[in-house]
Order: sequence, then C-alpha cells, then structure tokens
Amino acid sequence: MSEQSTGRPWSTPAPRKGVGGQIAEFKDLVIAYAKQETIDPLRTLGRYLGFGFGGSVFVGLGLGLGLLALLRGLQQIDLFNDPAEFDGGTWSWVPYLITGAVGLVVALLFLGRLISMAKKQEAR
Repeated sequence: MSEQSTGRPWSTPAPRKGVGGQIAEFKDLVIAYAKQETIDPLRTLGRYLGFGFGGSVFVGLGLGLGLLALLRGLQQIDLFNDPAEFDGGTWSWVPYLITGAVGLVVALLFLGRLISMAKKQEAR
C-alpha cells in the first residue's frame, strides 16, 4: 500500500486557523475569483478582438488591391482604352463602372453574410 496506512484516498484536513487567518483566506479567495471571472475573460476578449481587427485590415487591404488590379487590367484592354485617343477614347469609363460594380457586389455579399450571422445570433 502507499505511505498512508489508513487507506483513505484524500489528504488530511488542514489545521484550523484563527479568525484572522480565515478572513485573509476569504479575501484571497475573493480576489482570485474576481481575477478569474473578470481579468482573464477580458484578456481573452482583447486577444480575440486584436486578431479580428488585424484580419479585417488585411482582408480590406487585399480586396482594395484586388479591385485596383482589376481596374488596371481592364484599362489595358484596347476596347476600353484606345491608344490613338489622348483621353482613352469613348469607352474609357467602362473599367471604372465594372470595378465599381464588382466592389459593390463584394460589399453586398459581406453585408448579407453579416446580416445572416446576426439573425442566427438572435435565434439562439
């Protein structure tokens, strides 16, 4: 058997403390509980929000650069950009319209997804 000859699986009770010791232990218990229930969740929330903000910045930057690449790519097409004309020709505005439409569609897709997630949260 183990070192305990009584065979009990629990440890021996702590020696009794005086009123001052109990008050100090209670104070330590309350402080530890407050930290556990307030500070730790706030740290977790801060980390979660930090990653969310960083991710949204990178997604926004990527989408902006992608739309800029689309615009520059469409401007290279001779139909939209007549090299003989100084101002680009009659159809030089079409790449801007297409890029704006694509940007609007992407924004509406994000907004639709956001609304559907908000409705799912309300249903819970």
